[in-house]
Amino acid sequence: MSETKTSKKGVFSWMLFDWAAQPFHTLVITFIFAPYFVSKVVPNPGVEGDFASDTIMEGVQRVPDAVYGQQLWGQALGIGGIFIALMAPFLGAMADATGPRKPWIAVFSLAAIAGSALLWLATPDGNAPVTLILLAFVLALVGIEFSTVFTNSMMPSLVPRSELGKLSGSGWALGYVGGIVALIVVLGFMVADPVTSKTLLGFTPAFGLDATQYEGERATGPLTALWYLIFVIPLFLLTPDTPKSPDQKNAVKSALKNLWATIRELPARKSYLSFLVTSMLYRDGLNGLFMFGGIYAAGVLAMSTTQLGIFGILAALAGAIGAFFGGRLDARFGPRAVVFWSCWLLFIAGTIIVSSTPESILFIVPVTSGSTPLIVFYIAGSLIGAAGGALQAASRTLLVDQVEEKEATEAFGLYALTGRATSFIAPLSIAAVTAATQSQRIGITPILVLIALGAIGLYWVKEKK
Repeated sequence: MSETKTSKKGVFSWMLFDWAAQPFHTLVITFIFAPYFVSKVVPNPGVEGDFASDTIMEGVQRVPDAVYGQQLWGQALGIGGIFIALMAPFLGAMADATGPRKPWIAVFSLAAIAGSALLWLATPDGNAPVTLILLAFVLALVGIEFSTVFTNSMMPSLVPRSELGKLSGSGWALGYVGGIVALIVVLGFMVADPVTSKTLLGFTPAFGLDATQYEGERATGPLTALWYLIFVIPLFLLTPDTPKSPDQKNAVKSALKNLWATIRELPARKSYLSFLVTSMLYRDGLNGLFMFGGIYAAGVLAMSTTQLGIFGILAALAGAIGAFFGGRLDARFGPRAVVFWSCWLLFIAGTIIVSSTPESILFIVPVTSGSTPLIVFYIAGSLIGAAGGALQAASRTLLVDQVEEKEATEAFGLYALTGRATSFIAPLSIAAVTAATQSQRIGITPILVLIALGAIGLYWVKEKK
């Protein structure tokens, strides 16, 4: 572990990667684009015609199919997750064998930028190239996730072990603030109510965006691409990279050899193996909450894009606070305790959300006010944001505790593998349960089981003092 410090500019530039990448998760996956895609873009496969119009064609009204849209979105997430799971450990081992991380970050950053920009094509007119849009989303998802693997692996070389918790927490907090700023920009100046054609702040949409064609929602893709491009540049310019390995020619052979040796040793490294399995469960549950929370709110609670955006701002603000103070708690009590209690807070908040409908809360409490479920959802979402921010920040530190610095990228590759090993199962199971029950509410319940199992599994995970 490094006992020297990188310059403040270098460390802050590394932290800016979280700022650069977070809008993809906030705008595209969770709060704006995904709910829009599911509710406005994907047609009912059993009905022909233009579903965006209110006209009756052949006696049937053409409407978006949220259930079918959730199925497709879950399948896209699953496919992306499978690819990440298969490739992340090998690419991580390759990076450790060759040395520098920045060339890998550059390649996958281009994929993230291109895929995000193409989301503009998701028109609500019934003629959108749904397959192309889903492929673009998978490309962007893979690009963001792999860029994150290589950027995370730079962390142990930047500061001493005693400061890792604060660094990780501050990075996540900065990322959440970036998500908040991006949401405010989108809601305040781009996304407008189709009826009033005004944004949340009462403005006409910027750049002449047409509210009736949902161009504000569609523009989140290109905005995410531009945002990422601008704010990832300091990482390349100011953050020091790992030196090149002298044995570049045998990099592939060395990577495969080292990866295989690590996999064979895992049963003997019980804490490391336990962490990989445990984090696989609770991270998949957390990702499920993030990926389908907005879709659930739009489909079950009928929340508008503006309401979802407000929810997103509250959750992201809570996430920034949770990550910042979680990093401090990590430094004081260790990352394991932070992860454990964050999991149970997520379980409680997820249960509240799944049990909330316009008619009842916690399955049995009747609703007397139309705004009550919305307020409850906002509170639960803020709790998820705070616990999720602390959980993700502390998890990076807890992983570093399991390995030596020379194994960092390979470790984060395995971390991505285990995180994705069930991440493709969860979305696909959500898609399957949703299709079987025709209920968005029942479809996301497996998330809670994953989070609880993850918390229990931490019993076998150790940390460095």
